This record gives sequence, C-alpha cells and structure tokens, in this order.
Amino acid sequence: MTIPKTMRAVVLTGHGGTDKLEFRTDWPVPVPGDNEVLVRVLACGMNNTDVNTRTGWYSKAVTDATTGGAQTNAGADDPSWGGAPIAFPRIQGADMVGTVVAAGPGADESLIGRRVMADCWLRNWDDLADIVNVGYFGSERDGGFAEYATIDHRNVLPVESDLSDAELATFSCSYTTAENLLNRVGCGAGDTVLITGASGGVGSALIQLANHRGATTVAMASEAKHAQVAHANPRVILPRAPEDLAAALQAAIGRSTVSIVADVVGGAYWPRLIDVLERGGRYGTSGAIAGPVVPLDLRTLYLHDLTFHGCTVTTPNVFPDLVGYIERGEIRPMLAAAYPLEDFHAAQTAFIEKRHVGNIVVVP
Repeated sequence: MTIPKTMRAVVLTGHGGTDKLEFRTDWPVPVPGDNEVLVRVLACGMNNTDVNTRTGWYSKAVTDATTGGAQTNAGADDPSWGGAPIAFPRIQGADMVGTVVAAGPGADESLIGRRVMADCWLRNWDDLADIVNVGYFGSERDGGFAEYATIDHRNVLPVESDLSDAELATFSCSYTTAENLLNRVGCGAGDTVLITGASGGVGSALIQLANHRGATTVAMASEAKHAQVAHANPRVILPRAPEDLAAALQAAIGRSTVSIVADVVGGAYWPRLIDVLERGGRYGTSGAIAGPVVPLDLRTLYLHDLTFHGCTVTTPNVFPDLVGYIERGEIRPMLAAAYPLEDFHAAQTAFIEKRHVGNIVVVP
C-alpha cells in the first residue's frame, strides 16, 4: 500500500483540560526505526492513564479523585505515571489494534499485512525482568490515537479472531492490568475476590479473568449498571458502597469476608474494603479513581497478616497469555461505544463521566 506523508491524529500539547488535545489533519506519518514496525491503526481503546497523564494527576501534589479536569494544584513539572516529566507534543493511546504496513531495519518483516495488538509496556529487551527502565506506549512514546503509529516489533502480536477491530481494542490495557493483578495476589480456585469499579474496563476484566481461574467473584458497581455488569458473569453483584459491607457479603455469599480485594477505586470507602479481608488475605490495586490518599490502620494490616500488592508493570508473559485467551474465545470484549477519531473530545468526555460499562474505543 502507499503510505501517506501526513495523517490525522489527536495530539496532546501539555497538561490541562481537554483543550490540550488537538485534532490535527496534517501530522507527519512516523517512519519506523531500528526494530520498529509501522502500524495502520484500526482502533485504539481509552484508559485512565490517558486522562491522568493529561491532567497531571500523577503529581504527588494531587490528592483528589480522577475528574478529567486540569489539576490546578499540580506543579509545572508534573510527572507521568513513571515519575519523569512527559515530553510534548505527544500522541496518546496504548490500546492499539492495527495492520502492520512496513518494517524498519531489524524488524520482523513477516508481520507485514497482519492484524496485531499492541502490548502497552515498552520493555528493556536486554533484561525483561527490569521494571525500572520501562515505558508506556502513548506516554513515553507516541501511541495509537492517530492513523499510523510506530512501535517495536516485539511489542505487537498477531491475533487470529473473528472479533472486530473495536472489540479487540478493548483488551490490551484493561485485561493485562487485571491479569497482572490477579497473578500478583495469587488468585486461584477457592478464592473469593471482591472487585471494586466492576463496571469499568479493568473491573469487568477482573471479573472474567478471576472466573477463568475458578475463583468466586463479587462485583461492586452502581445499581444502575448491574444489568450490564451481569454480562461479565460475576457470582454476585453488590452496590458500589454498601453501608455495612460485611453484612452485604454475608447475605450474598454466606460469609462476611473475602480472600482477595481487587481494587481500582480507593477513596474514602477504602478502609471498609480492608476490613472484610480474611486473616491472611491479599489486597491488590492498580488504580485510585475515587482518590489516591487513604487512611490505613496498621493494626489491621499486621494483626490480620494481610499482604498488599501494587500492580503496574506487567510481566512479559501476561500479554501473550491474553492473546491466547482471546484466540480461544475464553474471554469476551465489553465494548461500550466506538467513536470516530475526529470525535475524540466527545469520546473522552463520555469515558470520564463513567456512565458506560466496559471500554470506549476510537476508530481512525
């Protein structure tokens, strides 16, 4: 195919509100460098990292919930997720699905013409166990909110599936985040997993992937979303914040405690989640959309022999495992809506409002 010189893209010009996201029709098409492929983007999913990076929410000066608005108390040197300032302009978008159309020097030319999914994590290929010197696609380098993107050929895998491009774009970030969390906490058959934010991308992925392991899943979501959350097949669904969580669990599953809390919410309700962990229970977190600063009674932690896990950088096996689940039809997409790239502002506004269940995707 003929590769154009310019493309449509959504370009982030700095930290702030959605006015910092510019839709451009004249952005240069990137050229693949050593070990890189050029991907014609077919769809790209949204995630909270896009919003948090734009607003400067990762700054330690920010203690509020994720709102999508500019964080007025964030400093001028706001770090990205990894603790270093992000370079602007930047094309965001980690959850890329597309067709490889060209290969740079050293890249695998057999990928040309194949539909691929992108692994979000930019790894140290000389030391795959290194979780310090890593980057994030759409943060430390340009991502998929554009017609074309370059990426290391080792960061993409072909996927054989009847799912649409938009459906495939719901998986990468949310499901690898969820799978990594479940790996860290050692989730397996016999566990009971309490899942906060179950209507979101990571939450709905946690339900499916914990079910896949044979665990009992207890989802928490606003009652208006229960019918849609049920499509992910949790064992039971509780309201988003029951006044007496232990009593709600007892009524729903016959016990007042759980072995695992899988949390992406945080915020003021957080201590109640910790209080329903059984002795020896495990807590895993990969987000804090209701607020990152929470109170912890250390007596609860040590007297109950609890283990806490922060879950961000995935191990290299997680993404290939996910592609295998997709190809075998063991998990299903939760596509809430697909927007044209030129309607990006409307798409991100809908994402921030959190009225949807599952994932929102943009299509160039």
